[in-house]
Amino acid sequence: MKRLLHGILFATIDEIDKLQLGSGLPLLKQSIEDPKRTWKTLFYRVKQYCACDPQLAGYKLYATVDLDNVRVAHTQVKDTPSKPQWFQSFQIYCAHEASEIIFTVKDENPVSATLIGRAHLSVDEVINGARISKWIPLVDENRKPIGSQIRVNVQFSDVTRDPNWSKGIQTPNFGGVPSTYFKQKQGCKVSLYHDAHVSDTFRPKIELSRNMRFEPQRCWKDIFDAIVNAKYLIYITGWSVYTNITLIRDPRRPNPGGLEKLTLGELLIKKAEEKDMKVLVLVWDDITSKKWIRQTFHESFSLMGTHDEDTVDYFRGSKVLCARCPRIPDKGRSALQGVESEAVFTHHQKTVVVDCESTGGNRRIVSFVGGIDLCDGRYDTQDHSLFRTLDTVHKNDFHQPNFPGSSIKKGGPREPWHDIHCRVEGSVARDVLTNFEQRWKKQAGQRLLYSQSELNQRISSTPVTSRDDGESWNVQIFRSIDGGSVVDFPSDPKKAAECGLVSDKGSIIDHSIQDAYVNAIRRAKNFIYIENQYFIGSSYGWKPEEKTENIPEVGALNLIPKELSLKIISKIDAGERFSVYIVIPMWPEGEPESAIVQDILYYQRRTMEMMYTDIAAAIQRKKINAHPRDYLSFFCLGNREVLKPGEYVPEQKPETDSDYLRAQISRRFMIYVHAKMLIVDDEYIIIGSANINQRSMDGGRNTEIAMGAYQPRHLSAREAARGQVFGFRMSLWFEHLAQVQKSFDYPESLECMHQVNQIADQHWKIYSSRDFSRDLPGHILPYPVQVTKDGRITTLSDAEKCFPDTKATILGSKSRERPIPPVLTT
Repeated sequence: MKRLLHGILFATIDEIDKLQLGSGLPLLKQSIEDPKRTWKTLFYRVKQYCACDPQLAGYKLYATVDLDNVRVAHTQVKDTPSKPQWFQSFQIYCAHEASEIIFTVKDENPVSATLIGRAHLSVDEVINGARISKWIPLVDENRKPIGSQIRVNVQFSDVTRDPNWSKGIQTPNFGGVPSTYFKQKQGCKVSLYHDAHVSDTFRPKIELSRNMRFEPQRCWKDIFDAIVNAKYLIYITGWSVYTNITLIRDPRRPNPGGLEKLTLGELLIKKAEEKDMKVLVLVWDDITSKKWIRQTFHESFSLMGTHDEDTVDYFRGSKVLCARCPRIPDKGRSALQGVESEAVFTHHQKTVVVDCESTGGNRRIVSFVGGIDLCDGRYDTQDHSLFRTLDTVHKNDFHQPNFPGSSIKKGGPREPWHDIHCRVEGSVARDVLTNFEQRWKKQAGQRLLYSQSELNQRISSTPVTSRDDGESWNVQIFRSIDGGSVVDFPSDPKKAAECGLVSDKGSIIDHSIQDAYVNAIRRAKNFIYIENQYFIGSSYGWKPEEKTENIPEVGALNLIPKELSLKIISKIDAGERFSVYIVIPMWPEGEPESAIVQDILYYQRRTMEMMYTDIAAAIQRKKINAHPRDYLSFFCLGNREVLKPGEYVPEQKPETDSDYLRAQISRRFMIYVHAKMLIVDDEYIIIGSANINQRSMDGGRNTEIAMGAYQPRHLSAREAARGQVFGFRMSLWFEHLAQVQKSFDYPESLECMHQVNQIADQHWKIYSSRDFSRDLPGHILPYPVQVTKDGRITTLSDAEKCFPDTKATILGSKSRERPIPPVLTT
């Protein structure tokens, strides 16, 4: 019988007593099941022997930990097949229903791993927290003993035994997320940004504690000022860095020296000419923008539009050193996985690290972290205009990748961009610097970096706030990254575990961003607010829609969606209120009818439906009068503008019967949500580059960085938190809903959940109607699906199966004729 394992599984795989592999029985069995694969494996073995390399010629054994059919851990690979020993320990966050914990032993080769045997341990033996240390027989696929045993140590700690479970941050001395590479730092400062710029007209009146008022900050202005005032270093990482953008576009801003008119590329080159200045830039090497590909298709062709080739060319010959970095896998990956990493996965971090003036004439480090790349299409304000800025701030920055052939000459709507970023100061900013240095050394070598002694001579380590400062922050840096992208990761699994890292075969992986999300969700006591570009995960909990569907191959194993639904269920069972608000884009950026976008929408819908059916079952079990959306609601953002006199008039028209033309006539379009943020109980916030999907949370796929932070003097232990995190959420809600209601102070309340949904529904009527006479009063919209009382997701109506102005189905669909590998879309 399946039991819920929700907590932490501590597992150690010690050793196998003996293995008799000389007979080649695994290979014999494989030859019966898959002759083609057997010949490949035999060829591999012969090639090993011909190479006269005894290490290559032997078996390469590793063990895994599975919860039923869900793989949750790998050991390193051992080449001592007669009596392999690992003594490798794992701390596994789990939110799975399983009947068995399975330890699988395999022989690794570049073609495909060969099963040696499996050991089965019933979940019933560990569910109550007992420590199990035993030898377990290894059996074949038919559960027949193979004459060997494996020794394991297992203990499960249920989430309810965690002293922080559902209690929030109980003390200012909370130590942050445990077992991570970067430890939490105290005495820091944090600035929170929504969107690249804040217009003068955006002034929400949000009262905080200590007689303070929340003041929105301007992201690109602060980055510009930080670059201009840097004296020794400007270090930038980006998925994309585009030299032709300008950071300052507000005509009301003073223009001393004319620096605001410089493009980003011009500004960095100018700064690099200064004495003692080092300007280093790391950009992802996007394979689709290679010159030979562009020459084959079109000079402007680039599937991802990262401009990496142009950026490197622009800085060539200047004192700015720009390194283009392919996503090279760690050494433990197979040759096939190596090709996959370079072709599919990205360097997705977006950071700027500079030195700035400190007290007493000293210099200190300031770092910017979040979701906003320094590239085209990102500049926007809280107005998110579609048409009215096309002859001003977006005249030379028209971005609309959802319509083929779109251009400023054909007119709007442009794609509005909503994003979130932050600035961190204090000792935590040094951790962001360390991340850059580790990546630079791995991907560009030692050249041009300041040495540690040189940094210490130039940069002070004095705290930026005192422990008594009521506005001080505690901040922690998290990453998704592996040893293929950084130096200084220990290769020994035991030492790696001590650093909060995971050894997966030969790879050393940091997936602390996912750990941070899990910890934050488990601590939550009242509500959670999420904005994210994607929302896919916990595929192990999906119900098959077809008998032939192979859910395990999807591999979207991150825990976040399941953790959210389990949190809500625990509150329903306890008779307590809890609310989760999730804001995502209407669809992933790109042509909405395309196979890739439809695949992502399909997986997103499966994720949402899993959560809603879990919640619906809990409601029915408790026999309460409620709907799943009373606890969990999904939203998206959009805008619609009436035509105003004096607007930009395009010289051309979009193609007839195109989504582009329909959107232009209806004067509406989604606001693209690119944010990656979580807020818990108005006291804790995570901001970074990581999406809620497997690519970002895995650790061995995209490289990501994030920060988690709270103010020790603004906790919700006794009363509702009213510090900067509260102010930031309320400012975001003012941007989206264009109003402030008293119920918004208590998002966990049913009144607030209903009010937000009602406002969103009113906006949707205006957004989706054929005729309209005024601008959309706010931007928040309900995600356009219907949730039944039993948790199923359907279309709103037969007439609303597709997104407005498109022929793209809202529920998504899997490509049948040419199936897309899930690794691309999850």
